[in-house]
This record gives sequence, structure tokens and C-alpha cells, in this order.
Amino acid sequence: MASMFERPSFLQAMSRGLRGRCPHCGEGAMFWSYLKVEPNCHACHHDLAQYPADDGPAYFTILIVGHLIVAPLLLFPIIWEAPARIVVPATLIPLALVTLALLPLVKGAFVGAMYAIGLRRGDQALH
Repeated sequence: MASMFERPSFLQAMSRGLRGRCPHCGEGAMFWSYLKVEPNCHACHHDLAQYPADDGPAYFTILIVGHLIVAPLLLFPIIWEAPARIVVPATLIPLALVTLALLPLVKGAFVGAMYAIGLRRGDQALH
């Protein structure tokens, strides 16, 4: 593991975020609630609130779920042949659960990526 003062690589910062850890030190928890980012890391005191994830994680989660689950699911004939009262709940409930499970992982990786490239709230690129 890199020292606290050594800046992690892009992939290392994303990996730390994916695990729900501070992208700076990899020790402190990134979230204090389901999707609420800690204002500061409890281990290294890095300001985590400066990385505005906004809607990015939701878009990437939809993209991942759509390509990995929804698109292949449409290839199965049972989706087209079974009654809608069976297919709709049988597909929407698992899709919602997968989406909700994936969202914190994607948000963590997204915040890690923003940390790695140095994009912070208030930067000109965000205006």
C-alpha cells in the first residue's frame, strides 16, 4: 500500500473508491450512509466533499445494468412469450436490486476517478 503522502494512481484511487474507502489514503470510509459521502476522511482528514459526483454515478449504473443485464435478457424468448403480469415483476425486481447494489460501488469509483484527475467542486470545468 502506498504511503499516505504518496498520490495514488488513477486505478488505485478508483479501486479504493469502489471498495468504499477514501481515495487519498484507502483507510477511511467514503460513505456515512447509503450514498452520502463523508465530508472528511476520518483517517487522513482529506476533504471528500469537494468531489461533486452529482448524476454521473447514476448514468454509469444505468449504462452498466442496461448492457450487462437488460440487453442479454431480451434475447430470451420467454421474455416475449410469457404474460406481462409474470415478466414485469420477475424482471423489474431483480433489476432494481442489482441497480441499488451497484450504485454505491459506481459512486465510489466515480469519486475516486474525480480525485485522481483532480476535478473538484468550483473548478472552471464544472461551470
